Amino acid sequence: MPAMKYLSGETIEAGDTIRYHSEPGRVEFVVTHKVGNASLDWYVDEFPGGGAMIEAHSFGSVFLGVEDLHDLLEFVSRGAADPKA
Repeated sequence: MPAMKYLSGETIEAGDTIRYHSEPGRVEFVVTHKVGNASLDWYVDEFPGGGAMIEAHSFGSVFLGVEDLHDLLEFVSRGAADPKA
């Protein structure tokens, strides 16, 4: 499965600083295929093609399926992935 990208062309990665509906946030994790972790694999089963879990300050955590990754999700900067994810 090809990497998911922002409209600006950067690959969506865990730890990225983003804006969602103009609100600041970050990407918690990205899933595109099963990885042997039941909690992550569930997202692949429920959202064919995968997606990204984001945390936006006003919205809290929101999972965006690949079909929902659109111009409301903007790349701001590359960050470090959360080691707990």
